[in-house]
Amino acid sequence: MKIHPNTAHKVIGQLIAEGLLEVRPGIGTLVVEPPRSRHADRVRLLGHEVEQLTVEAKKLGLTPDDLHAAIDQHWQRLQSPEEVKS
Repeated sequence: MKIHPNTAHKVIGQLIAEGLLEVRPGIGTLVVEPPRSRHADRVRLLGHEVEQLTVEAKKLGLTPDDLHAAIDQHWQRLQSPEEVKS
């Protein structure tokens, strides 16, 4: 397989920018652990928000069913017309 040196250089630069490769002076270029996915970060953030919402709901004396109903109501209200069609 032949790859133009400029292409290889660009690919390596992109992999470094994405955090998949790391250049260590005196050692070379190494493959590193991939960064956590954005999805995992969003799930972690959502978990924190849900915890706070649950604490507030309990303070108000609401049941899990009340909380679920409120979430469903707001989810439906915030749906875009494209989401409703599918």
